[in-house]
Amino acid sequence: MTRIANVLPSWKNALLALLAAVLLILAFPDFEYWFFAWFALVPLLLAIEREKESPVRSFVLGWLFGFVFFSGTCWWLTYAPIHYAAFPSPLAYLLLFCVTAVAGIFPGLFGSIVSALLRHLGSWAYLAVPFAWVASEFARYWITGNNWNAIGYSQAFGQSLWTVSARFGGVYLTSFFVGTCGAAILTLFRARLADRRTMLTVLAVAYINFPILGGEALEIYISYLYSSESSGIAVSKVIAVQPNVPMSGLDSEHWTELRDRQIALAEQAISLNNEKGLTTVILPESPMNFEWQEDADFQRYIGQFAAKNNVSVLFNSAEPDAKNHKYFNSAVMIDPTGREVAEYDKIYLLPFGEAVPTPLESIVPGFVGNFSYGKNYDLVPLGDAKAGIMICFESHFGELSRQYVKNGADAIIEMTNDGYLGPTPVLRQHLANAVFRAIETNRPVLRVTNVGITAYITERGKVLNATQPYTEDTRVWSVAKSDGSQTFYVKFGDWFAWLSSLVTMLLLVICFLKRNRSVEPT
Repeated sequence: MTRIANVLPSWKNALLALLAAVLLILAFPDFEYWFFAWFALVPLLLAIEREKESPVRSFVLGWLFGFVFFSGTCWWLTYAPIHYAAFPSPLAYLLLFCVTAVAGIFPGLFGSIVSALLRHLGSWAYLAVPFAWVASEFARYWITGNNWNAIGYSQAFGQSLWTVSARFGGVYLTSFFVGTCGAAILTLFRARLADRRTMLTVLAVAYINFPILGGEALEIYISYLYSSESSGIAVSKVIAVQPNVPMSGLDSEHWTELRDRQIALAEQAISLNNEKGLTTVILPESPMNFEWQEDADFQRYIGQFAAKNNVSVLFNSAEPDAKNHKYFNSAVMIDPTGREVAEYDKIYLLPFGEAVPTPLESIVPGFVGNFSYGKNYDLVPLGDAKAGIMICFESHFGELSRQYVKNGADAIIEMTNDGYLGPTPVLRQHLANAVFRAIETNRPVLRVTNVGITAYITERGKVLNATQPYTEDTRVWSVAKSDGSQTFYVKFGDWFAWLSSLVTMLLLVICFLKRNRSVEPT
């Protein structure tokens, strides 16, 4: 019992960690009190400071915070097992808690790192807090392949300077500013006017956090340096179809009815928008499981629709990978003659949903399927413009949209289906990812979904023309050629996350050296 007591923080500090988790949960959809994120880390940092003599207890505080936060924002992971796989609710939530317990390890590491910095660097350690936070998020991404609900995403719908910073350093730089604000608040709270060292720390933190204090002027400056929303001449029109295809009950009769309904929605939008110009109809990712190459009937059907309406069509399709005897999760585009003109094979597959790691492939089935990984960053034509494709989960990866823009993309198209996860916060959490991809690349994102939220996202991250979830709807948008400029993030990628990781490691080395000097015999 004594050993257990030695690794557990006090109940008061545990409550502080829980308070921090609740505040951060409230900053994310569906609550979206995004400004809560500015000070959500304050209770956690205060708790870690109180337990700084024990890296183990500090780890437990960070883990508890992470476990509660991820459970509170990602509970929608239970929806599909319960509603479509007939899992008992207790089992579904047990599996959820296993996942969130693992995710909580990374805030736990953050807690241990901060406690070490506080022991050896004193109040100066608060300068390192935002770097350590970014390093922990980046570690989660590299180790698990997932960085869902990184703290920066909480700012997606706030439309503040915090999101503009993503043009320079991606969502990680936005996370840095959020973490800096929390550290600055706690430092100010702890400061005493007579303590010159502490006040110098306050000033240094405030200096780093100048973009927050300087808000309006700096945003104007950034807007001057970087091109704003596209004002170019439209070179193509896009008709986005949100068909609201159900996730179950798709027998052959219903499949045909739903296919016809999607085309009817598209034709209705075409008839209401009969302006001259090149038009592309985009159908979203859905459980329809179109197979362009192997389904001659579908080829005729979609080809006749394209020819009749003189449009190109972009749709989700399972395309064969003969080499590996599997299929790709693909986006296929045909022109008005019914000829395939482009195909993109999904590169970032959903772990255990669309692909299972090789050692477990023969044991664990994929929830949706077991697809092959695509390799090429292929673009699709939209008149004289070009677009890159993100299929569902891929909007989570800044590296993908960044590579598209480096290859000449004028816009990004996201085709997604969140229907398996129900009317839950995932709809807007997923949308938040697309907002940051638009800001990072300075390219509009044309988001076409099965059940919502379909929307046009401007280069500044403004969500326009959004549809209501779980309704049939269409949207018509214009696409213009970009000026070809590339943001700092497009050119250099996750440079800031790497910098934060390096700074954190160097500071830990300094702490280690100081610790060794302090224990040397005299």
